[in-house]
Amino acid sequence: MKGFNKILAIPGMFLLVIVLLTTSFQIVIYGDPSCKFYEKEYEKYQVTASLHMSMEDVMEVTDHMMDYLIGKEENLSIVTNVDGCEQDFFNEQDRLHMADVKNLFLGGLKLRNVFLMLGIAFLMLAGVRAGKKGMSREFFESYSIALGVFLGLILFLGVAFAIDFTACFTIFHKIFFTNDLWLFDPSVDYMIRMLPEGFFSDMVLRIGAVFVGVLVFVWVILYLWRRHSINKHRL
Repeated sequence: MKGFNKILAIPGMFLLVIVLLTTSFQIVIYGDPSCKFYEKEYEKYQVTASLHMSMEDVMEVTDHMMDYLIGKEENLSIVTNVDGCEQDFFNEQDRLHMADVKNLFLGGLKLRNVFLMLGIAFLMLAGVRAGKKGMSREFFESYSIALGVFLGLILFLGVAFAIDFTACFTIFHKIFFTNDLWLFDPSVDYMIRMLPEGFFSDMVLRIGAVFVGVLVFVWVILYLWRRHSINKHRL
């Protein structure tokens, strides 16, 4: 009986953690409407000097690009002053690759919703079977297992990123993209100059920090619930 509850609860918690991971991505990428993180990164990597653009124009391009990726803009095209002349900031390769990125991102959000519903269903079944007395224990133990696995994975990836972020970044693209459109030439492509590798390295660190913070927060909530349940049933 208890073993079957674990069969329901552990997958439910794994699905929940994946939902939290996807949400962490969304929080970091879209959580700040003013895009202050992006602006700080552009200053850090001297993007305006590289593109011969004003920060205002770079941020306007960024806003358009972010709206496109979330589905608010149909086309990735914006005329701005770059390299001393008025022209479209994005070229055809940019548009093709970012279409792939958009499909990946929006597909991930849709998959998150599916995982959320499945996770809730698994946990509801496990909770009903465990009953009021056993629910907090079942959820806490199952989440702790999922948390341990993901923290181990985060540690492994963190070490790998620290050793060679470029190699990890390349592997990521080879896994999720079926073409080589992600290979840009900074001498002719403005977008890669706006988004250098260091930008993505900082983004990954930020996502990781938010993800770990959320994971620990949920663990603390479940731990306190478990302690409260134990004390309540001792009375």
